[in-house]
Amino acid sequence: MFLSVFDMFKIGIGPSSSHTMGPMVAGSRFLDALRAQPFRTQGLRASLHGSLAFTGKGHATDRATILGLAGFVPETMDSDKAEAALAANRKSRILSPDGLGDLRFDPEIDLVLDYDRTLPGHANGMILYATDSQGDVIFQQVYYSIGGGFVLTAEELEARGDDTRSDAAPRVPYPFASAAQMLQMARESGKPIAAMKLENELAFRSQTQIREGIARVWQVMRDCMERGLTTPGTLPGGLNIPRRAPAIIEALRREAGMNLTAPHVINDWISTYAMAVNEENAAGGQVVTAPTNGAAGVVPAVIRYWLDHVPGASEKALADFLLTAAAIGGLVKHNASISGAECGCQAEVGSASAMAAAGLAAVLGGTPEQIENAAEIALEHHLGMTCDPVAGLVQVPCIERNGLGAIKAISAASLALRGDGRHFVPLDAAIETMRQTGQDMSEKYKETSLGGLAVNVPEC
Repeated sequence: MFLSVFDMFKIGIGPSSSHTMGPMVAGSRFLDALRAQPFRTQGLRASLHGSLAFTGKGHATDRATILGLAGFVPETMDSDKAEAALAANRKSRILSPDGLGDLRFDPEIDLVLDYDRTLPGHANGMILYATDSQGDVIFQQVYYSIGGGFVLTAEELEARGDDTRSDAAPRVPYPFASAAQMLQMARESGKPIAAMKLENELAFRSQTQIREGIARVWQVMRDCMERGLTTPGTLPGGLNIPRRAPAIIEALRREAGMNLTAPHVINDWISTYAMAVNEENAAGGQVVTAPTNGAAGVVPAVIRYWLDHVPGASEKALADFLLTAAAIGGLVKHNASISGAECGCQAEVGSASAMAAAGLAAVLGGTPEQIENAAEIALEHHLGMTCDPVAGLVQVPCIERNGLGAIKAISAASLALRGDGRHFVPLDAAIETMRQTGQDMSEKYKETSLGGLAVNVPEC
């Protein structure tokens, strides 16, 4: 099994990897499919289903779909050009993607949020259509946004059959598909998890590409956090949620060095680092999926804690952190899910916390067994967590939840390092439990905003 560090840490835009990035990627892929067709397309349509419909407005899925059909992709999207394209479409009811000419697309008619029909492959389903001059459909494709910005067509999903865990790549030297296999390979090779993960990456990229790619991931994470720590105001979407990170970090910096500061205040630093990222995400800023946008603050917050607050920390070990975290995230995605629409927030913040705990344990000198234990502790104590965003926005409870996920990750790493790696519940068991729990969880608690806090918080 192989999922790249750059699969787990994708550069994109907020507020959601599955509901914003995924539909944009799907739109771009659909355009590529149309460019390969012999016929001339005259118009486009789209229908959103399941969670994409129920929380589509709050997650900006409608905007993302239009932008994808206009030719934008998350990693390179220019916000000003995107806004200009949306404004032009509202005025002209035309989209003009490269190589396809002017195509009719009236967002009020041609973009449908279908609340009645969930597509069979996944909770996040969408259908994109091409039409002729008469408005008749001449080509269509079903896409599923399966979490973390990953997108599959219906055919690709079906090709995996009943084995939803078939993201395998046979060319890597350490193709571990479970935590047990990972630990066995580490024992047999004498290599740490990060070293095995790096050798797997080298089967597809050069050392320079990996080094520069990881540096780029951290740069985007850090820039996102800095914007969140310095940008005041109110988040968009109608809940009128104020950005809290700038005021909190300013207060913490004023208090720094005071003899009477309570030890627990370190938790405020950690939470604020995470909240800064997720406030940027909620505002539609550039973020890194880690492994999703909704959980994007956990890993960078733990990295920032390590670099700024732990004696001896150095960015020279940053690759070990991210490679180890990606190895754990890959196991979770391969054997369960990182999609809130599929398994609730245990699959998003829970997975992120496990990844961050493993990364921190690695750079603090943990053995492979201690690292696996750290990931297990963090994931175990997110089991059963629902995804119930108020008004379908990635704001409440998502922003604070990232802060608590980061704190749990650090606590999990610390506890694991106090032991020798032997523990009662294996990481594989926690991952399987998460999968089963998500399977049993009511749909109203899986990113539909039909249950939980989403229906019990009074409107303001």
